[in-house]
Amino acid sequence: MTKKGGMRSIFFRAPSPLSSRPSSPLPGYATGSSSPYSVHHHHTFSESMMEENIDSAESLISSWEAQAQSHPNTPFISMFTADRADAKAYLKRVRNLQAAMKFFAAENSSSDHLVRAQRLMQQAMTRLEKEFYQILKANRDSLDPESLSSHSSRASTARSSTSEDESDDEFKKPAESVTSDASDHAPLNLAMSDLRAIADAMISSGYAKECVKIYRVTRRSIIDEGVYHLGVERLTFSNLQKLDWEAVEFKIRKWLNAVRAAVKVLFYGERILCDHVFHSSNSIKEACFTEIANEAALLLFSFPEMVAKTKKSPEKMFRILDMYESIAELWQDIESIFSYDSSAPVLTQAVNSLVKLGDSVRSMLTEFEANIQKDTSRTSVPGGGVHPLTRYVMNYISFLADYSNVLADIVADFPINAASMPETYIESLELDDSPTSAISGRLAWLTLVLLCKLDGKAEFYKDVALSYLFLANNLQYVIVKVRRSNLRYLLGEDWIAKHAAKVKMYTANYQRVGWNKVFAALPANPGSDDVAPGRARNCFKNFNAAFEEAYRKQKSWNVPDSKLRDEIKISVSTALLPAYRAFYESYRQAARLTSGVALGGDQVVRLSIYGCLR
Repeated sequence: MTKKGGMRSIFFRAPSPLSSRPSSPLPGYATGSSSPYSVHHHHTFSESMMEENIDSAESLISSWEAQAQSHPNTPFISMFTADRADAKAYLKRVRNLQAAMKFFAAENSSSDHLVRAQRLMQQAMTRLEKEFYQILKANRDSLDPESLSSHSSRASTARSSTSEDESDDEFKKPAESVTSDASDHAPLNLAMSDLRAIADAMISSGYAKECVKIYRVTRRSIIDEGVYHLGVERLTFSNLQKLDWEAVEFKIRKWLNAVRAAVKVLFYGERILCDHVFHSSNSIKEACFTEIANEAALLLFSFPEMVAKTKKSPEKMFRILDMYESIAELWQDIESIFSYDSSAPVLTQAVNSLVKLGDSVRSMLTEFEANIQKDTSRTSVPGGGVHPLTRYVMNYISFLADYSNVLADIVADFPINAASMPETYIESLELDDSPTSAISGRLAWLTLVLLCKLDGKAEFYKDVALSYLFLANNLQYVIVKVRRSNLRYLLGEDWIAKHAAKVKMYTANYQRVGWNKVFAALPANPGSDDVAPGRARNCFKNFNAAFEEAYRKQKSWNVPDSKLRDEIKISVSTALLPAYRAFYESYRQAARLTSGVALGGDQVVRLSIYGCLR
């Protein structure tokens, strides 16, 4: 009843004698219309409500101010860590104080009430500045970028239920109330919601500059420290040029380890927090994030461009590709995190690095091809084994195949210079214009340049049979490398089958040339007629001489691939043994009548054949 009576006293207060109702209407008011009295009465009611807002705000603000002054040497006590109801009440009083200031500013800009409200607002903002800083400082570990980026993943489901406005911002999280109980939410959630609530209050009260300054200084130190701990150094191009390649490569490895963590965790986490805290102002959150992250991001993405400008050599190719691949794979994240207009320099730097790295790769590919073609070593590999150039080139190309995705983009518009290659080789490429064919064609071309060079090196062998064996060995090595790497998927089974047929052709030529004297020493039709002992002796003598010569030469020849080596030996045995067996059975009786002739059965010949080729 008391409360009801109090309400009635407000709404049904009797007019005082000092403010008695005028006896006649003022000019311009018709009888029965709204009177000045009703307007004045409403004004008095609103004013009283605003005065109550100021009184209520002063009571709470002053109590916290008095508490701080009475314990000047004690650590700062935050209202957000004690009774969180106080924090809710404090922010509510600030909002009410804002309403009162707007009201009195509209009524009378020199009002004592307005002056009093402004003084209280300054005190409140000073207090909230300290609270804001304290939350940032006390929750430094909770607000680390890794926790923030993980928080984003956990909150993805919650984001789907946000309002239409909030769903447009991928970094925005549902706001937590400052009244949330600490036992119900993790420290990270509470810290984020408290920072957001304070920022809202300070921005709406015209104290955005003070709030942003505290946030920017505190958070930028975290970003700078994070980049430093990731190993990203501040280097100039002149400093980088003075380093040898081993030192540069070491720095590249550190950068490769750093870039993913910097983008996925450091910058992403900061963008999440910045957009959440300053959600009420797009311009503020953009300016704040830009000032915090741009310099560190430019430092990160300028390094690849500097490396790309250093002296180029094919040995640097794979580290250059690693950097290109890292930026390309992270591009959507980079573009999303640095999507603000003021972050354009970061995107420009990242694009410039990609362009320069791509140019560097194309330049090194050209130099690599030129090095193959310019190889002038005339030293023959002993025994016709695999040439060092073959090993080097195929190992290099097989590693390139591991980067086929990024290489396809780099060489898409990079034409092959086929002017120096015979038309028969060019026709064998069978290229098309598809993106995947760009890298397939480039690697097939480099392989073709190698095979053409090997054809020339085969001519250094004086023994024609050995030159064919050399070609077979090296082409077999190429095929095996293709089969055991990603080149298999890029060059295709048809390519493998076509070149495997060439290996068979080379080994057939080797067999024909290397064993032709042995086959020629055998009579065409053994056993067709009686053979004189002298003729039999000469036949065996000629065969033995031809066989011993072939064996003497070929026992030092090499076929490193065991499968190919067995195939060659089986092929020679299959062709020679039946003919020798028929010859041996037909001529051995006659030959025994003549002394000084060594006779051996087909088993001896077989063992001798298998003794050839190492």
